[in-house]
Amino acid sequence: MNRNKISVYLPLIIAGTLLVGIILGLQLSQVDKGFSLFKSKKSNTLNDVINYVNRNYVDSITKEELTGKAITGMLQSLDPHSVYITASEFHDATDPLIGSFEGIGVQFRIENDTITVITPVSGGPSEKVGIRAGDRIVTIEGKKVAGIKITNTDVLKKLKGKKGTRVKVAVFRRGVKGLIDFTISRDVIPTYSLDVAYMVNPETGYIRLSNFSATTHDETHAALKKLNTQGMKKLILDLRGNTGGYLKAAIDVADEFLPEGKLIVYTQGKHHPRDYAYSTANGLFEHGGLVILLDEWSASASEIVAGAIQDNDRGEIIGRRSFGKGLVQEQLNLDDGSAIRLTIARYYTPTGRCIQKPYKNGTEDYYNQYYHRVLETEQGNPDSLHFPDSLKYKTKAGKIVYGGGGIQPDIYVPVEKDDNLKYFNTLVNKGSLYQFAFEYTDKFRKELSRFKTPDQFDKNFNITNEILADFLEYAGKAGVKREGNDLAAADVRIRVMLKAYIGRNILDNPGFYPYLNSIDITFERAVKYLEIRK
Repeated sequence: MNRNKISVYLPLIIAGTLLVGIILGLQLSQVDKGFSLFKSKKSNTLNDVINYVNRNYVDSITKEELTGKAITGMLQSLDPHSVYITASEFHDATDPLIGSFEGIGVQFRIENDTITVITPVSGGPSEKVGIRAGDRIVTIEGKKVAGIKITNTDVLKKLKGKKGTRVKVAVFRRGVKGLIDFTISRDVIPTYSLDVAYMVNPETGYIRLSNFSATTHDETHAALKKLNTQGMKKLILDLRGNTGGYLKAAIDVADEFLPEGKLIVYTQGKHHPRDYAYSTANGLFEHGGLVILLDEWSASASEIVAGAIQDNDRGEIIGRRSFGKGLVQEQLNLDDGSAIRLTIARYYTPTGRCIQKPYKNGTEDYYNQYYHRVLETEQGNPDSLHFPDSLKYKTKAGKIVYGGGGIQPDIYVPVEKDDNLKYFNTLVNKGSLYQFAFEYTDKFRKELSRFKTPDQFDKNFNITNEILADFLEYAGKAGVKREGNDLAAADVRIRVMLKAYIGRNILDNPGFYPYLNSIDITFERAVKYLEIRK
């Protein structure tokens, strides 16, 4: 299953981390001798090049496009994380970090070329007017949006908008004749970085963070407070797949787990003197067993938190080596609505480790490094991973930790590799499990709606043999064939995944992760570690 996450998250990591640009260049020897490119000593070279290309290029291109490409190429040549964000892309890039956006408040997916509401945001404008999970949006402002090959980007452009503005939609609802018209007033829609928080057992809590936004610390603080009241004495903090975000959010989250006066992180750059961040006495979980889960997609702010916990001997890191992003970006907002995120410093863990992995061979090589690491080096025995002495650091308790690119876990869990799971992996890769669960939920939504809590759902809903048989027939028709003992090896996993997806369709993440984690070997390793820890 872990290998499957590579194909799922790769486009998100690359798309969220950089905007690919073109480095402009000119072969000046081919320029007409009668044309003087640089007319005076005071000439702006970049502006002269842009004007020349704009006047003479073989195809149509605007000066604004050229400027954007020039800035993008310049920043890309510096490091993989310095980027230019155009005005049109600005909100898509910053909304997840701000923790809110303005729109109608629905989670959706495009199903059979139709915008299908997965769930309306609780308390949001769509829920208030009566939009329900399972509704199909057929028209927006009177124009048909079903069956026209609409994209997710197009949907967002049509549904997002300034607070107070209105949008008219017509939806198809199963069991209702004709379309239902709604007029929705857009509002500020909160976004959350905390996927789920729950008690795994009477003593152990679990928190999963998807990123580090402006609201992450408040969400984490509230979750810790709630879990403490439920008797939490040990905690699993899941940062797998968390590609980072705000530095301050990482510092504040780490502060929740460290006693006063501990170094969390320090940053330093050529034009930015060393800046230290220390923990305060305000943490809600400064003692008790602590495990942080990492994988190859955990980056930046996730690595700051993990590094602070590891270097201060506060808890154990379980999983696989993290991504290796140790560069700090500062955002400059430009007058035209665009922005630059420029690397201004490196961050260092308390022992002095810089977690940034090398990027001297270019951006493509930088992002492809983990393929070799995950698919080859880190599938086997962790003893096969060698680090030179120059990358070894020692904590105050004498633990050896490593720099040179990412956080190396204390307890290593390799990528799961089992030839008996080929059938199951094919079901996951083709989306058959997700698709069947969606259609099952849509068909039996009324019956499933009686489950109001994850606990009710867990106790009263199971994947019966009849449901399993229907799924196997569905998968077979979709071209996923099974042979021999394929089903025997995959039976439990199929049932768990189907229940997890159906649970998420009706109860969001709290109805998903508790079941998914039951077949997660890294999660199980963390639970067992905490069970034996006094």
